[in-house]
Amino acid sequence: MKTKEILARARQENRTILTEIEAKQILMQSGINCTDTRLATTKDAAVKLSEQLGYPVVLKVSSVDITHKSDAGGVKVNLKNKWEVENAFDAIMRSCKAAVPTAEIEGVSVQVMAKPGIEVIMGMIKDPSFGPVLMFGLGGIFVEVLQDVAFRIVPIEKSDAEDMINEIKGRKLLEGYRGQEPADVACLQQMLLKLSDLVNTTPEIEEIDMNPVFAYKDGAVVVDARIILSTA
Repeated sequence: MKTKEILARARQENRTILTEIEAKQILMQSGINCTDTRLATTKDAAVKLSEQLGYPVVLKVSSVDITHKSDAGGVKVNLKNKWEVENAFDAIMRSCKAAVPTAEIEGVSVQVMAKPGIEVIMGMIKDPSFGPVLMFGLGGIFVEVLQDVAFRIVPIEKSDAEDMINEIKGRKLLEGYRGQEPADVACLQQMLLKLSDLVNTTPEIEEIDMNPVFAYKDGAVVVDARIILSTA
């Protein structure tokens, strides 16, 4: 489904929060690499998709009413076979219905378990004074505790993307700290530029959260994503 169609459907359904699948579809259409994520509305469909994508897989609850999936017990990772997928599907449904009884659950998203990489966060928020602002930083504890992030007003140019990455205190981790593989910084720069283009051409988007993004020595992939639309 194309970006305009996704946005139109959300408006028609009177919602401002997109599902993870919808968010990733929009990002992919903008040239931003995301994990292949598909919707399964039944347990049998979850198994079938898992076998198509290849184990191990991740199952996540798909509901615009459940923002914090992990807190609701809506995420199961590293599922290696049919039986684990079936058990995970049942556990997700049971836990999420107990945690958020009023939530409308359309099913689960099924995605390949991405190989670990350096965790990065990217996103966009709208500042009341400056408008859309891009954010970049290292994920995990660095963004939660140290708030090690850089910001730039949209639209950005290549030099802005370079500066954002160079500004963060944890820059050395991207260069290959203590024997770790370095991150593909050029790829991260391109992702920021594509994110800027998406934001600049889609004013309906109020907020984007790509967290985590796994950065590798030869590319990067968005593992989880959230997009919120403006109310107007």
